[in-house]
Amino acid sequence: MPISLQDKLVVAISSRALFDFEEENRLFEAGDDHAYMRLQLERLDVPAAAGCALPLVRKLLAFNRGGRHRVEVVILSRNDPASGMRVFRSAGFHGLPIERGVFTRGRAPYAYLGALGAHLFLSANEDDVRGALAAGFPAARVYPDSARAGGSHPQEVRIAFDGDAVLFSDEAERVFQGEGLDAFQHHERSRAEHPLMPGPFEPLLRALHALRLDAEAEGAMRIRTALVTARSAPAHERAVRTLMAWEVEVDEAMFLGGLDKGPFLRSFEPDFFFDDQTRHCESAAAAGPTGHVVHGVANAPAGRTG
Repeated sequence: MPISLQDKLVVAISSRALFDFEEENRLFEAGDDHAYMRLQLERLDVPAAAGCALPLVRKLLAFNRGGRHRVEVVILSRNDPASGMRVFRSAGFHGLPIERGVFTRGRAPYAYLGALGAHLFLSANEDDVRGALAAGFPAARVYPDSARAGGSHPQEVRIAFDGDAVLFSDEAERVFQGEGLDAFQHHERSRAEHPLMPGPFEPLLRALHALRLDAEAEGAMRIRTALVTARSAPAHERAVRTLMAWEVEVDEAMFLGGLDKGPFLRSFEPDFFFDDQTRHCESAAAAGPTGHVVHGVANAPAGRTG
């Protein structure tokens, strides 16, 4: 009987999101892939340092206990297959039981997300993230220099999400961008009982919710989620009602009304935070691991909002 990933939370991750390959990547981006390959082979027995997403991956893989394989992490990388050997060796050095990988030698790897049934794709390459999002997969461009997650909650995966254009569609964000705050508040107040359409990260929130329910009886690993949004009352109500209509839960909700998100995230201590706006990502990256969801009106090319 063939092996299937259908009943698992599947995370696809690039080598630069998992490990600190920034020095090697400078050679790659210079267009000298042979020099890059030689350097990686020279360093084959030198474990790469942890990247910003490694603590999240370690915690997610910890759900594979008690004979249950609940989470699958797959390397999905522009690396060449030879350089991929160092990626797998580095994973072994860090104690990460990662067995699967796809290496495309410079070609966009996101075409394989469908075959994997991925619930999340983390990459440092913006073009790959845009392509993955356009194909309908939750994806974010990691900030490799993000502050590393703290060790205060070793048995708890903490993930924080922005609302509009991340968990929710960018319907309301378009009103705000085009007509201003007053129009946005009126739009949301008048539609408070009408759920927002799902955004690109709604499938990940659902998958985390299912993982939480499946693992809660064991109690060894837990999941804690937060909605961290620039919305404020009265626009908060539509966000809450939308989550209720989806029958998924978040543990915390922060309606900040434009306040800087960084200090609040520093208190929440997320293993990862996802936002569609670079100004929020830059603030958040000083507090912890951060991913830019390159989606919605805030990320449309100049002159295009449709």
